[in-house]
Amino acid sequence: LLLWVRHRGLEAVLVHHRWVFVCFFLLPLSILFDIYYQLRAWAVWRLHSAPRQHAQRVRHIQEQVREWKKEGSKRYMCTGRPGWLTVSLRVGKYKKTHKNIMINLMDVLEVDSERQVVRVEPLVSMGQLTAYLNPMGWTIPVVPELDDLTVGGLIMGTGIESSSHIYGLFQHICVAYELVLADGSLVRCSPTENSDLFYAVPWSCGTLGFLVAAEIKMIPAKKYVKIHYEPVRGLQKICEKFTEESKKKENNFVEGLMYSLDEAVIMTGVLTDEAEQSKINRIGNYYKPWFFKHVEKYLKADRTGVEYIPSRHYYHRHTRSIFWELQDIIPFGNNPVFRYLFGWMVPPKISLLKLTQGEAIRKLYEQHHVVQDMLVPIRSLEKSIQTFHVDLNVYPIWLCPFILPNNPGMVHPKGNETELYVDIGAYGEPKSKQFEARASMRQMEKFVRSVHGFQMLYADCYMTREEFWDMFDGSLYHKLREEMNCKDAFPEVYDKICKAARH
Repeated sequence: LLLWVRHRGLEAVLVHHRWVFVCFFLLPLSILFDIYYQLRAWAVWRLHSAPRQHAQRVRHIQEQVREWKKEGSKRYMCTGRPGWLTVSLRVGKYKKTHKNIMINLMDVLEVDSERQVVRVEPLVSMGQLTAYLNPMGWTIPVVPELDDLTVGGLIMGTGIESSSHIYGLFQHICVAYELVLADGSLVRCSPTENSDLFYAVPWSCGTLGFLVAAEIKMIPAKKYVKIHYEPVRGLQKICEKFTEESKKKENNFVEGLMYSLDEAVIMTGVLTDEAEQSKINRIGNYYKPWFFKHVEKYLKADRTGVEYIPSRHYYHRHTRSIFWELQDIIPFGNNPVFRYLFGWMVPPKISLLKLTQGEAIRKLYEQHHVVQDMLVPIRSLEKSIQTFHVDLNVYPIWLCPFILPNNPGMVHPKGNETELYVDIGAYGEPKSKQFEARASMRQMEKFVRSVHGFQMLYADCYMTREEFWDMFDGSLYHKLREEMNCKDAFPEVYDKICKAARH
């Protein structure tokens, strides 16, 4: 293997045969990463050390901020967490020029069964949180899909799941945040306490303060999700069926996977403790087919179906295949032989994929690959899918409905009423012949603004500053940045995430 790599050149192997590097190096390394974090979480749980050490860690963050002030506040601050550790595919170059504040906060602090609230630190991941809560009989109402997504990232950015048509985005299940501000002070905010800050924090990408804890609603967990698969053909029928199911509150979960412009499977799920044994499907087991491939079987056979999936398997159903991104990295990853022999090592950590991608792969991905989530009103669904098809032509497409309340902050409906939206997720290599990364994405962004939609900020964003603040409501955000003296402490969110600002 090493001789072959040496003969071909490492970069050629990484670009054209990336699976070699991923299978032989990144998968074993990902396992070691997981073992380390699991052992650490277990040790913290056994020693009950997290709540005792939390206050001390927060004081250390405050000391770092005050030290930055003493030094003259000469450059912006940011978290010291390396950019490659985040799930976003964007490489944050600002880490090299900003003052790095070390924030080592990755523990579950408290489970309050009476209030039905769990208090956690910002680096707690979704995989860690569900593993902690489920044995106690609890879960959170919105469990964003990938195991490695962190609470802090989901609050400062956003998060969604197939239960969001009832509960909203991840920010809408949070009841309080604790932040260290630019002056080193520690504040708690909620809908009734420092409410402006509470509503301004989501989507702010760490530009108002450092999140040090969050309180999140809990709901009782059930053993299974009874899931119903229904293939639908014809774009109009798909949109009608998806909208109809999204409006039904008796559906605990609603999700759609589109495999072409006029073929989809609409899935609805209900939480239950009872299950027909013959219909239980433990899709999270390492040897099972990737979930999106399993769903496609119902489309190919043109039949409906019902299964009972263990709840935690359901919550992380797209994790093993990173939705469908892993098929581009390991083309034979869903082959039964590979699954049975090596499936227990899948998926590779997204953070390690980023760390080892190199400039050549990064440029290839930027020009020939798309990872985007656009949030649009559900009434614009049909027009939006047609636009995605023309500009990108990427399949499968993920459809996830969510309710958007008319709260203050950067993201809310245009009118005064709560409105039903849908997340359209496109991940993969565009097949559109006219696709050109910058031009095509600017066209998409323009369309999303025209229907009063929003672009998730983890993805590449090509908007100008004026276009960005046309898409998002910056009134409360800018007011607080002025009041809390953030302008010298943190960059504006646009400067932190948008390509036009970073080049």
